[in-house]
Amino acid sequence: MSDQLTPGVSAGLTWVVAERHCTRRGDHDIFSTPNLVHLIEDAAIEALAPYLADGEGSVGSKVEIAHVAPTLKGGKVTATATVTEVDRRRVAFAVVAEDANGKVGEGTHERFIINLDKFAAKLKELES
Repeated sequence: MSDQLTPGVSAGLTWVVAERHCTRRGDHDIFSTPNLVHLIEDAAIEALAPYLADGEGSVGSKVEIAHVAPTLKGGKVTATATVTEVDRRRVAFAVVAEDANGKVGEGTHERFIINLDKFAAKLKELES
């Protein structure tokens, strides 16, 4: 991991809400909370990507999200993840998601930088 990864680093990611991202409420298909978490995690992964060495990746370890407004199927949701803390391999983020009407969700997310080969070996052990 690069020492250039510091608080303030951020990335955004936009999804068009498709049927697969939705839950049904009454007569409406709306963006589901699990998919909001997925989008936020993907934005954090994007923020980390330029700072990881070959053979490194990350895994999520904590998500605290308030899903504060609905987004209808077909709407665009943009999640932004901003690094707030780097403590060795642990990276903390402030996250916010917005659509054309304003804030959809906000909270915090935490990821750990991992060695992909060691992680794969650990997963292989679990298969046994």
